[in-house]
Amino acid sequence: MSENAPTYQGPERVFSGIQPTGNVHLGNYLGAIKRFVAMQHDYECLYCMVDMHAITVFQDPAELARHTRELAAMFIASGLDPDKNILFNQSKVSGHAELAWIFNCVARMGWLNRMTQFKDKAGKHRENASVGLFAYPNLMAADILLYKATHVPIGDDQKQHLELSRDIAQKFNNDYGSLRPGAEHFFPLPEPLIGAEAARIRSLRDGTKKMSKSEISDMTRINLKDDDELIAKKFKKARTDAEPLPGELAGLKDRPEADNLVEIYATLADISKEQVLKDYAGQGFGAFKPALADLAVAQLGPIRNRFNELMTDTAAIDKVLEQGAARARTIADPIIKEVRDLVGFV
Repeated sequence: MSENAPTYQGPERVFSGIQPTGNVHLGNYLGAIKRFVAMQHDYECLYCMVDMHAITVFQDPAELARHTRELAAMFIASGLDPDKNILFNQSKVSGHAELAWIFNCVARMGWLNRMTQFKDKAGKHRENASVGLFAYPNLMAADILLYKATHVPIGDDQKQHLELSRDIAQKFNNDYGSLRPGAEHFFPLPEPLIGAEAARIRSLRDGTKKMSKSEISDMTRINLKDDDELIAKKFKKARTDAEPLPGELAGLKDRPEADNLVEIYATLADISKEQVLKDYAGQGFGAFKPALADLAVAQLGPIRNRFNELMTDTAAIDKVLEQGAARARTIADPIIKEVRDLVGFV
């Protein structure tokens, strides 16, 4: 590749997706959706209900359809403007599947074998895991690069997948750029958007584990659909320790449950954890938990109410997704057409 070749030139564009596989919880909201809302003013953004990713593990079709609509409604209820952003479900844009297959032929088996998330999800039964679950990172790369997205908001657990997306983009550029002058920077190498605001929300029953919709007990998480009384009950029963809140961050060391509740408060209130500790230093959880519950109810109540309103008209949600998919295709179609030309499809 020529050292003087121009680097990728194109608009700054953000892509992110969430699987529609169940209740949207506080971890999804504070770790991702709240950030999406803030970013919509600074970037061209595509936010996707990744229903194709969801079926790497079997999904009941009726539930998948319902969860897809619910996730779209929750995005809107949380403040994402469907006119400003492109909201759509992945299966409505065929380019995701087409580019994923091409990337299956670009990525190396060794790269995928190193993916820790596959090992975690497949566990001891990897021979029974679907091929789709193994090749999941290639579809994720296709999601991003189908739109030549330059930035991807991620958590720490997704860094490896984004690195693989960059490796796939680079190999595609190298392979076809050596044959077609000017194609050596066809795909951008997407950059992570992590930032200090990326909250790490943990289980209410075990501060060493991520808050997750897959946990059996509903008491481990705050669902955005929970009513005020249930939110207060879950925080009241959240696991803590007997020590009061410290005055400094160092005092949260080896106290994962306490640290988690302080993180939740700080992120909901848009203040630092240091400020939370300054305000509540020396107080026990008997005082802190009700204050946290009141804050959560005040923040999440309007979102839940708006969500319930939106879900009374699922046809309107489907229209948002259809219009979003049409807008997504206007970006994706010319790109996939160029990819076909580079690969040699006629």
